[in-house]
Amino acid sequence: MRANYWLYLLVAALVTFAIRALPMFFIRKPIRNRFIRSFLYYVPFVTLSVMVFPAIVTEPGNLWVGIGAMVIGVITAWLSGNLFLCASSVCIITLVLGLLLH
Repeated sequence: MRANYWLYLLVAALVTFAIRALPMFFIRKPIRNRFIRSFLYYVPFVTLSVMVFPAIVTEPGNLWVGIGAMVIGVITAWLSGNLFLCASSVCIITLVLGLLLH
C-alpha cells in the first residue's frame, strides 16, 4: 500500500514537468495570435477563481470570511494583475477575518 503513494507522487511530478517543459520544446517562436495570447493571459486568474469560489460558497464556519476573501481577491486582481499578490492577499484576509469572526 505504501508504494502507491510514491507512484502517485511520481506520476504527479511527471505530469507537472510535462505541462511546463513540453511547450519549451515544441513552441520555439513567440506566440503572435491575439486570441491565444489573451487566452493564456487569463488562465491563471480563471484557475484561481475556480479553486477559490467553491470554497467561498461552501465555507462551513462563516460565510462572511469567504465573501471578504472574494472581494479582496477581485479588487487585488483588478488593480494589480499580479497573481501572487492576489493569492497571498486572499490568504491573509481569510486568516485575519477567520480569527476575528470565529
